[in-house]
Amino acid sequence: QIHLKEFGGGVVQPGGSLRLSCAASGIRVSLNDVAWYRQGPGSDREFIARVNKGGSEEYVDSVKGRFTLSRDNAGNVVYLQMNDLQPDDTSTYYCNLMTEISGLGVRAYWGQGTRVIVSS
Repeated sequence: QIHLKEFGGGVVQPGGSLRLSCAASGIRVSLNDVAWYRQGPGSDREFIARVNKGGSEEYVDSVKGRFTLSRDNAGNVVYLQMNDLQPDDTSTYYCNLMTEISGLGVRAYWGQGTRVIVSS
C-alpha cells in the first residue's frame, strides 16, 4: 500500500532552520515526481518545490535560495532543508508524489502534513 508521511515540523525563531522529511512506502521516490506544498491559515495550498524523477529541481521565487531539496533514493526519502525561515513561512507543509501511467493518467498521493511555526 502506498503511503507518504512528513516529519520535522516545529516551532522556530525567525532566521532559524528546519529540515522536513517525506518518507514514502510502497512507491519509489526515485521513479516519480515529488513536490512540497504549503498551506497557511486562511490560504490556499501552494506549490513551493519539486524534484522530478530525473533529478531536476524547481523552486518558487519566495523560497529560492533558502529552501533546498534532496533525495535519498536508498532510504526512499525526500528532504526539504529550510533556512532563514521567516514568519510568513508559517504553514502546514505537505509532501506530494505524482505518478504517471502511460495511457491512464496521473495519480497523486499526499502526506498528512507537518506544521511549521516561525515566531519570535
